[in-house]
Amino acid sequence: MRQDARTVEQIVDGMSLFDDDLMSMVFDGNTEATELLLKVILKKNDIKVVSVVGQREFQSPIVGGRNIRLDILAKDSTGKYYNIEVQKKPEGAHMRRARYNSSMMDSRMLKEGQKFSELQDSYMVFITQTDIFGHGIPIYTINRHFEETEELFDDGSHIVYVNGSYKGNDEIGRLLHDFGCKESKDMYYPELAKGVRHFKEEGGRRIMCEAVEKYAEKYAEKYAEQKAENVRLNSLLDSIRKIMTNMKMGAEQAMNVLEVNDHDREILKKRL
Repeated sequence: MRQDARTVEQIVDGMSLFDDDLMSMVFDGNTEATELLLKVILKKNDIKVVSVVGQREFQSPIVGGRNIRLDILAKDSTGKYYNIEVQKKPEGAHMRRARYNSSMMDSRMLKEGQKFSELQDSYMVFITQTDIFGHGIPIYTINRHFEETEELFDDGSHIVYVNGSYKGNDEIGRLLHDFGCKESKDMYYPELAKGVRHFKEEGGRRIMCEAVEKYAEKYAEKYAEQKAENVRLNSLLDSIRKIMTNMKMGAEQAMNVLEVNDHDREILKKRL
């Protein structure tokens, strides 16, 4: 990919704000665009964004726990936090991912000695390219409530899914139209067009191309590692089968002879 400049250029040309690399760059440090986005999606005109960063990594407090990388993390003037994610595939916006991301945000809000009542509101916003819930509406808002009374359980946690396939002639429809645009000239909102123009058509294009190249390199490295690991396991599998056949042993006995570790055992048992 690094040597094929034409391919990289074509990939960048085909990008829209539904591609998280471009989206993160356009919104990183861009309080104006982020403010517009949140006002339209949440229907709150009083939001004042004071900080926004793209590609923020949160590490799990548990050794071996799963880390997450947020597309966008924003904070407003009242202390509320917003995680905004774009996803092309439904599995990337799983409902339990929303729960996990929210918990990771919450765990970083309070310092030692602070009261739980001081915990600020948080918003987990998924912008999906398709309507993953299938009801044809532009926005799905999820808040906890008491099942017996239907009253709101106001814990300050909010989850919002945005249907990127919505085509309405309204604010949210125009916003989602802009997310799908590959050229800034076709966009409604200047706050978004400015960032897309910079990273796709002007001085920031080189940065975008470099990001694509780096992603390709990481993907290639990961693929090579997976392929090498698969070759190793297949070789081990062949040895186990030979021992089982030639020495009339069971799978566990054969793996004991080869001193196979617990992790590999679980994988190999499924392949036998």
